[in-house]
Amino acid sequence: MAGFDKVVTSYAEALAGLQNNMTVIAGGFGLCGIPEGLIGHIKQLGTTGLTVVSNNAGVDGFGLGLLLEDRQIRKMIASYVGENALFEQQLLSGELEVELTPQGTLAEKMRAGGAGIPAFFTATGYGTPVGEGKEVRQFHGRNYILEESITGDFAIVKGWKADRFGNVVYRHTAQNFNPLAATAGKITVVEVEQIVEPGELNPTEIHTPGIYVDRLIQGSFEKRIEQRTVRAQ
Repeated sequence: MAGFDKVVTSYAEALAGLQNNMTVIAGGFGLCGIPEGLIGHIKQLGTTGLTVVSNNAGVDGFGLGLLLEDRQIRKMIASYVGENALFEQQLLSGELEVELTPQGTLAEKMRAGGAGIPAFFTATGYGTPVGEGKEVRQFHGRNYILEESITGDFAIVKGWKADRFGNVVYRHTAQNFNPLAATAGKITVVEVEQIVEPGELNPTEIHTPGIYVDRLIQGSFEKRIEQRTVRAQ
């Protein structure tokens, strides 16, 4: 069964083949469930001209914000970007191309891409700047716009547990965009907290089947919290 073993032992192996000007789909929501080690290694590689698809762009100095520091991201396709001052600066200066996408539409773009569906109709965004220039059709008396799905050269994903065959379990809200991203990469790399032997995971609890996973690495995670709110005493 050695041929089914997806485990690699270094980030260099995990991201082998990543080149300038590729598209990278990243899981996570805010700083929850982000592939910290994989992002950090992309920074070390110095890969540039990237199109990055993710719900958001991390924060200043952490997550995908690390890649903004060295201008490694050329274009960002995202839903929410309000936590990153450097992102704002690069957007306003014209250094960074940004395609803002409604959150549910972004999730469906990834899911559809992974399912081999090239495009789909949605009512979200009709009559707004999001819908400008897109095909419109009417179904049951309501207008819908055509949205193209998304696939990437690489998908970088953060899981909780996985077996050596690449079957992945996510923990609580860290599931977020990760299982969607995992299906949409030509090469999908999953970074997890624990790797177990095949047969140790309950099949009914697996979120991403190993068929979608090309490489698996065990990482360590800081798990920062974006904002801490405390009650005034």
